[in-house]
Amino acid sequence: MLFTDRDEAGRRLGARLAHLAGPDVVVLGLPRGGVPVAAAVAAALGAPLDLCLVRKLGVPSQPELAMGAIGEDGVRVVDDTVVRGAHVRPGALERVEERERRELARRAARYRGDRPPVVVTGRTVVLVDDGVATGSTARAACRTVRARGAARTVLAVPVAPPDWTRRLAGEADELVSLATPVGFFAVGQFYADFGQLDDEDVVACLRRAPSAGRRGPADREVEVTAGSVRLGGRLTVPADAAGIVVFAHGSGSGRHSPRNLYVATGLNRAGLATLLFDLLTEEEAGHRANVFDTRLLAARLTGATRWLRARPEARDLAVGYFGASTGAAAALRAAAEPGARVAAVVSRGGRPDLAGPALAAVTAPTLLVVGGADPTVLDLNRQAQTVLTCENRLSVVPGATHLFGESGALEAVTDLARDWFTDHMAATHV
Repeated sequence: MLFTDRDEAGRRLGARLAHLAGPDVVVLGLPRGGVPVAAAVAAALGAPLDLCLVRKLGVPSQPELAMGAIGEDGVRVVDDTVVRGAHVRPGALERVEERERRELARRAARYRGDRPPVVVTGRTVVLVDDGVATGSTARAACRTVRARGAARTVLAVPVAPPDWTRRLAGEADELVSLATPVGFFAVGQFYADFGQLDDEDVVACLRRAPSAGRRGPADREVEVTAGSVRLGGRLTVPADAAGIVVFAHGSGSGRHSPRNLYVATGLNRAGLATLLFDLLTEEEAGHRANVFDTRLLAARLTGATRWLRARPEARDLAVGYFGASTGAAAALRAAAEPGARVAAVVSRGGRPDLAGPALAAVTAPTLLVVGGADPTVLDLNRQAQTVLTCENRLSVVPGATHLFGESGALEAVTDLARDWFTDHMAATHV
């Protein structure tokens, strides 16, 4: 016997996955059996816990034999070899799939209630089950999180067949199993306690998780009204937030920018709320000139801030702006507007020169963060300092290029932004 129970298997698996610990990691368990394993992994990594809902499609005459699986967001995986070998007719497959989709919807409502799924876009997702047998469910889970925008997928299990990596090649960025024993025919044979779990067991695991599968008490997709347009966004408000940071992305990106998501997650962990939203509609983004129209982008940021301040979650919070590239110019323009009441601005690899004459009118304390290996932008930021009349500072991240893709560079940006916002928001009353 390899494992006493699922909890022990999860603790051992969490130790194996220690190299993944970081602010952009989320752990998703596959109900039901994978959830207690995932809960132990999430605790070991200090990561939020949520679910990846998938359902096995069992052969009608042999329900334990998987002929495929389905997942959220319409993901569907069918093993044609099993379907042919078991002589499953198309109509029978459709009936099984329809039944399992109803069950998928029921479980989503039962396990999550009115809480939305945890955000996985731009993050490292660790998918956890209590073991892999045929691999159909795991394959559907991997495809589900990819469809939801995960930047990196790790499939981790305590036990799997010896050939599991061949079966699941290409489905995840990393495959981890503590054991791949010869003579594998069922996951349960490797557990002393492999009792069946019910819905209450799953709900209890989620309740016990420190983050309850979320980054904060409020973490939801929102529709931001900015003037006459409505823009997609993500609002995250931790308990007792000290302030809220509105992100203005750079050219060619949106609210799903992996770099901004990384910084936002770090700010959330420090008790700061965040709003990431698309500055342009999909149609507008198709016109390249709009991407560099900092006057238009600043107007959208101002409108979004007005919308945000009317919401109960953010009504009493100090507001800061985090801008990247051209988004930094938009943030500075918006902060310079009369009555803007912006507590602080952080520019990452920004183009403050594109703010034009508005730069001299900025009163909010401003931090300019530039990569040491980004000489052109560094020079532009030094010139901007000679124009700024507000409290300001230029911080250079050694060796970082314009996108801060180097090891530790984005972490340095997050730390600088966190300290700047918390220091200045703590002294602001709005």
